[in-house]
Amino acid sequence: DSFEEIHHIFLKNLKKKFPNLSKDDMQLATYIRMNLTSKEMAPLFNISLRGLENKRYRLRKKLGLPVDENLHSYFNT
Repeated sequence: DSFEEIHHIFLKNLKKKFPNLSKDDMQLATYIRMNLTSKEMAPLFNISLRGLENKRYRLRKKLGLPVDENLHSYFNT
């Protein structure tokens, strides 16, 4: 789909570095990289704000990032 076409290189590199990420994880990473707020992302996943916080937490765990590491900064480097 067009989402994957636009972010192809980012997704390819992410998948290579973290092969255990799900499609949802990849999509969340891309939205974070696009600088969307949690309020903007929650409806895209059809979940509550709290649900999105859990999703971000699980992604952070899969990436092995410390709590003080900014996800947006991480994905843009």
